Formats: sequence, C-alpha cells, structure tokens
Amino acid sequence: MKDLTNPANLFYVEELYREYLKDPSALPEVWRRYFEALENGDASVSSIGVPPPVPQADGRPLARRESTLQDQLNALIDAYRRVGHCAARLDPLGLQKRLRDPLNPEFYGLTEAHRDTLFPAEFLGLAAPSPLHEIIERLEATYCGPIGFEYMHIGDPLIRRWLQARIERGQDRLELGRADRLRIFARLTDAVTFEEFIRKKFVGAKSFSLEGGESLLPLLDFAIEKAAQQQLAEIVLAMAHRGRLNVLANIIGKKCWEIFREFDDARPPSDGAYGDVKYHLGYSNDYETASGAKVHLSLCFNPSHLEFVNPVAIGRMRAKQDRTGDERRERGMALLIHGDASFAAEGVVQETLNLSRLPGYTVGGTLHVIINNQIGFTTLPDEARSSNYATDIAKLLDIPIFHVNGDDPEAVAEAVHLAMDFRVTFKCDVVIDMVCYRRLGHNEGDEPTFTQPTLYRAIQRHPTVRQLYLGKLVAAGDLTREEADTMARERREALEREFELARRGDSTPVAQSFGGLWAGYRGGPENEHEEPATGVDRERLSALLQAQTRLPEGFHLHPKLARAAQARLRMAAGELPLDWSAAEALAFASLATEGVRVRLAGQDSARGTFSQRHAVLHDFENGRPYFPFQHLDDSQAPVEIINSPLSEAGALGFEYGYSLDCPEGLILWEAQFGDFVNAAQVIIDQFLTTAEEKWRRASGLVLLLPHGLEGMGPEHSSARVERFLQLGANDNIQVVCPTTPAQYFHCLRRQVLRQWRKPLVIMTPKSMLRHPRAVSALDEFAAGKFQRIIADHATRPEETRRVLLCSGKIYYDLEQKRREAGRRDVAIIRIEQLYPLREEALRGALAPYDRKAAVVWVQEEPENMGPWPYFNQRFRADLHNDGRLLSVVCRPRSASPAVGSLPLHRQQQSELLSAAFAGAD
Repeated sequence: MKDLTNPANLFYVEELYREYLKDPSALPEVWRRYFEALENGDASVSSIGVPPPVPQADGRPLARRESTLQDQLNALIDAYRRVGHCAARLDPLGLQKRLRDPLNPEFYGLTEAHRDTLFPAEFLGLAAPSPLHEIIERLEATYCGPIGFEYMHIGDPLIRRWLQARIERGQDRLELGRADRLRIFARLTDAVTFEEFIRKKFVGAKSFSLEGGESLLPLLDFAIEKAAQQQLAEIVLAMAHRGRLNVLANIIGKKCWEIFREFDDARPPSDGAYGDVKYHLGYSNDYETASGAKVHLSLCFNPSHLEFVNPVAIGRMRAKQDRTGDERRERGMALLIHGDASFAAEGVVQETLNLSRLPGYTVGGTLHVIINNQIGFTTLPDEARSSNYATDIAKLLDIPIFHVNGDDPEAVAEAVHLAMDFRVTFKCDVVIDMVCYRRLGHNEGDEPTFTQPTLYRAIQRHPTVRQLYLGKLVAAGDLTREEADTMARERREALEREFELARRGDSTPVAQSFGGLWAGYRGGPENEHEEPATGVDRERLSALLQAQTRLPEGFHLHPKLARAAQARLRMAAGELPLDWSAAEALAFASLATEGVRVRLAGQDSARGTFSQRHAVLHDFENGRPYFPFQHLDDSQAPVEIINSPLSEAGALGFEYGYSLDCPEGLILWEAQFGDFVNAAQVIIDQFLTTAEEKWRRASGLVLLLPHGLEGMGPEHSSARVERFLQLGANDNIQVVCPTTPAQYFHCLRRQVLRQWRKPLVIMTPKSMLRHPRAVSALDEFAAGKFQRIIADHATRPEETRRVLLCSGKIYYDLEQKRREAGRRDVAIIRIEQLYPLREEALRGALAPYDRKAAVVWVQEEPENMGPWPYFNQRFRADLHNDGRLLSVVCRPRSASPAVGSLPLHRQQQSELLSAAFAGAD
C-alpha cells in the first residue's frame, strides 16, 4: 500500500475514503477526523490541506455517492495533466525512475472490462465518442513522451485552458519537413565537430564542452527563427560556461579564428587590459534567419558566479526596449541559458524571476533554457536540491515548464515552438528544461569516474545525439551516411582554415567596445581637467522647483507635504536655502529637461527611506498617485523613480545591465541603508568594478548608499566604503562623499554631462538630509562645479597648528566642536571625492599650511574600516616625503561596524571629537 499519510498526495484521497468505509481505525487520526467531518456535512474542512469534495445538489459530499465512469475517466485525465511529466521519457540515459502508479487506470476504477467503452474525447482531438483504450493511448503519447508538460500549478484558468488546447489537441503543432530535419542535423554536426576539433588542437585546455547537450544548438536556432517570425529584432542572451564557446562560434557568429587565438594566448594584450578566460567572454552580432530577416544577438559577458548574469541580461533588454520606445515589449527578448544545479541553488535566480512581472522591470517575457546535465560538478541532484526538479523554483510564477529529452532534437524543437508562442501570447516567462548529460567531466581535465563511476559507464556506452538522429534520418530516407560524412568533413575543413588563420596572426579581432551606443564615450584614466559646466541658470532652477509643486486640479496633498511644498516655493524664490532632497530633485529635473533619461530604482525609493524624497505623491483622500517629475516639460526625457522589491543582488544587477545599454542616461540604484549593499557584493566585484579591465565594458551606474554612524546599530551605519576603496584601481570607479546639497547636485550632473563613464558610488547622508547647516543657497547651483576637496575658509593658514582631514557627516560635528571651543588654530578640510584622488590634489589642499602643522585623518568608523586603511596606505608615505606626519583619530578596531547602544555611541562620538582637537594649543 502507498504512503497514504502524505496529504499532498491528492490522487489517493478516493482510495483513502474506500479504506475508511471498510475500517476507519486503519487510517491515521487526522484522516479519520477529515472524513468524519465530511460525513457530518462539514464540507469546509481542510485541516490537512486536502480540498473538500464538491457537494452534490442535495448538499451531501460527492464522496458519499457512487462516482460515474465519466468521473473516473476525468480523474485519470487530471492525473495525466498533473503528473504525466513524471512518467515521460525525459532521461536520455534511462536512469531516472519514471512514476507510473498515479496513471494506472485501475486505480480510478477503470479496468480491462471498460477498454472499449466509449467516452467523449473531442478535447483530445479524437473522434467523438472514442473507446477508452484510444483515449489512454492519446494521453500516453501526449503527456508521457519525450516532452513532460508541467502547467497544472498555474492558477490562471485562461492560461491552463490555452496550454491544454495546444498540448492535447495538437493545435499549431510544429510540422517538420525534410529541410527542417536536415537543418537540425547540420546544427548537431556543427556542435560535435567544433568540440572534437577544440579537444584535438588544444589538448588539455578547458573549453567546458557541450557534448551530451548538443541539442542546445538546434534549440537556439529554432528559437531565433521563431523570434524573427514574431517580429523580434533583438535578443539578449546570457549563459554560463558549458557550451559557451560552441554557442559563440555556431550561433552568435564569432569568428572561430578569434576563439582559437584566445586558446593560444601567445601574447599579452597590447592595450594593457587584463582580460578574462575565453569561456567568460561575450559577443554581439546579427543573425540571418532562413527567411532573410536579421535578429541582433548579444551574448553577455559572464563571471564564474554563473546565474548572477541573469538580472544583468534582463536589465540590458529593458534598456533597449525603453530607448526605442517599445512600451509593449514586443521587439526584444531575453534568453537565459542556465545550468540545472545553479538554477535550483543560487538565490539570484529567484530574485530575477520575481522581477519578471513588476512594472519597472518587466521585459515582456524571458525564455529560460536549462542545460540539465543531471549533475553539478561532482554533485548529483539528490545532494543538490530538496525539490524534484531543478525548475521547481520557477513555480513561483504562473508559467509553464516544459521538460524535454535532449536526445530527441525534434521534441526540443516542438518545445521551443510552444514556449515561444506562449511567451508572445501572455508576455511572461517560460522554461524549457532540456534533460541531457555531460559526456566529459566538469572540464576537460576533470576525471568524473572518481565520484560517479556507474553514471559515466552508462554515458560512455551511450551514443551521441548526432548518431541517434542520423540513424533516424537514414531510416526515413532523408539522408545517407555518406552525405552525413561529407557534411562533417566540410565542417572540419572550415575549422582547419580558421585555425591556420589564427596561427598566421595577420587578422585583427573586431573591436566591440565604445562603438554603437557607446561611440563618443570613453573609459580609461580620469582627466581631472575635463570638467563640464554643471551649473544651471538661476531662473530655470526656480522654475523647475515651482513645477514640482504644481498639482492636478482636485488633488489632495498630505498636510505635512503641503508644508514641504510651500518650503520648496520659498527655495525657488531664494528665501530659503535648499536641502538635500531639493538638490536631488533639481538634478533630476534639470537633466530630464535637457533630454537625459533618469531612472532611479531602490527599496522604497519613491518616498525615500528617510521620508525625504516624495517623488511620487498620493492623494490624501483616495490614494491616487501623481508623479511631478513626469510633468516638467512637454519635451522632457522620461524620469522613473521605482520602488524595487526587497532585493539587492538581482535589483543591482538589473540596473547595471540597464546602464550598459543606456550610456546617455542617469541610472541610479539606491540601497535602503548602505549596509544592504552587502547582499549585492557579487555584482559589485564581478561586474561593476572589474568589467572594464576584464571585458572592456564601461558603465555609468550610480549607487546611492546611505552612510553614517548615528547610533542606529551595526546594520544601519556603514556602506562599507573601505570595500569600494579597496576595489579602486586604475580609475575603475568613483567614490564620493558629498557634504552639501550643491555638491550632490553638481556630482550627479557631472556624471552624465562628461563623456568619461565610470560607476559612481555616492555615500549619501541620513541625518544630513535635515541638518540645518547641510544646506546650499540657490546661487551655488547656478554657479560653480563639483569640488573634489573643499578647503577651509574659516581659519587663517598662518594660525593653523592642526589640520583635520575628513569626509562626510563628521565634518559638521567637527565644525560644531571647533565653534564651541573657539579653536581658530584647527583647519578642517573635506575630502569629497575619495577615489580617484591624486597626490597632487592632496598636496595642493595642504600647501597653505605649515609643514609643522599636524595632519590628522578623522573618521567615525573603526580603525580597520572606513577610508582610513586606504588613505593610510595610499598617502601616508607621500605626505611623509613632503615633511608631513599623518595620524588618525577614529574608533578602535572592531569586527562590527558600529555599536548597538545609543548611549555608548554618543560616548564614543564625544571622545572621538575631543581626540580630534587634542594636541594643539
């Protein structure tokens, strides 16, 4: 008898009830109580998660009457729809256990005696009525063949009905002619000959072979052809290592000689770039379809952190759609190729899936393809995941999952055909789980039989998919073995020609950096003298502030916000200085009215974590939203302020990807607190700070990270500025800690108006948002520019005996302490741009002061955190050579960024400020 104590096993409920009628005491108590409640007329009971039977017309439970043969057949049909995929022929190696028990007709009371009983069967596309055996044969062929359909978890009945019609009736079934079958075989030949050639020519080199999953090539080929038929013009692809070189050569169109030269790796790059391993590289090219249409393909560069490229690719596609005005999301598609182990295990997959239907992130549906090798390095599925399928995480969306046998390329093509139609019909994601195997080890130097000897004995005995498909084509008369051999020989000869071209070295790879959208922009070292004019005419600033206070007729503004709006009007008139929020609003508004797209996404960013932004207003009476930034000017560029999900890695990866395809825009990601950026460290390390050196890919993404020790505990104090400074090299990023609203304004505008494109990390304030001294006059926005270092004009250099260097909020604490103590012999210099920071700039700031004056770096963070470790390592020796001694005042070294006690925080802060002024008369 089956394990009937599992309440999730709904197929056994009827059998359980029959057991209950025979002997109630034989069942577990929970089931006895369930059926007793039903017999007493309580049809609402579902304490064990089993939905109650539908009552009859007289109100009695359905289970209390005899079911009809049609009821029994309906239950069998439902079982095929729900778990038919568990019995499908998915595993090419035949090692997976196929679950047949729930599909046994006798389980539903249908015996051999009912074999020829006629039932309605129009829903299966059969003649009506049809005998039971024909219906079962059709169900077996439909649900238990080389494609396993998972869709009954979908809550939307419209989607389920659409899928059932397509699956069961065979509507719009892909009809493959001889030309299609030969095209499949040609793709399989491309895949096999490329891998064999690589292994022969570059013995022992890692290539992460596609062998065992060669059907990926026809899958991609059919997907792109279908995309062209659906009027898609562009596809952004992302994938990990396995098969990447094969896809680059045979799908994306990268020249094989370029790939072979990367294998040789004979000479260091002449431009000084560090580069990356060949199986991380991306490429872009136009793909010409069979009909002559062209689809632009962009394969993203990818680090070893496999799935973290997913949100990057989605962000790129969203940017492409936004730039071209494709609001219906009909002209481009993202296609993500996953590994089975990483899809199930890496959390960024869930974060990416969760973005798929959010208004600020949707791209109209992504095609997910899983190369299911049934192993992750040396780890088998039962050690790698708790779910049955690697794809179960995708069930958080109402989307279908198509499992398909990778040894049946025609079934693969059918799955692609249905998946692409589903995506374009419902504009949502869809998953193809191509079950295959990995013929070699994790890489070509790995020995898989150390850990999976029996599995790899089965793989060694198993013929390749090309051999299997060739046998099918020969038997059908579509192809002869001599023709197949000729095709393979021609492929090898073409690869030999490419190999010789690579060895000659007289060809130059096609440069794909700073072309197209990126023409006119540059990376490389920062030129401090290329400073654009970032000021804005005073009258225009006033007009922009006023425009943000205009509301639709009948809009009821929150009373507190009404007072803030009046303050904005006084700022516009020059009667009040501008605070941080007004400065940011002016930066966004001025850029938008100059034609610059602005996109800010983050957790609770529309209002602002500290209730400071209020970019989206809500009618106090009815909650109706109004977005003033979208009503500045008739010809303005779009401004989006988006509340992101509670995600860091996925959300930051998306905005990074967006910035790659929107170099002309101001693209910002904001953390709720700066500490939250910890959860996105992979995106920072593998993409943001290294992409230019690895892949020659620039980004102008801005990170807004609230930072400052204010007694809010360890998790809401530090944006980990030390990490960004540690990652800073060769002017790869900018790290800025502005102390005035005007500085923030000019910094944001400078980021877009100059042609130099680097990620910008801004340590934004918390208490400074409303600090009475952290304000700027309107004239400071009209004139001036961003100052990397702000000198102290409140003291006289000749009287100065102590120079305090600092960055950020602590300046105001130091300035207040100096004012209270009446210390005119202490100067305070603000380092606003921590990186890049040149020696000559620091020397220039200290030049007015006597070399005997003590130079002290003051920071709130512990000694092992904050800017001090970088500043000490980078500048201490230079200052010593100038005859200046550099010391530090800070909190003691600590494992935690901050204390959790507010009184202790205040005590530490007081001691720190006193120490900063100690040692000078």
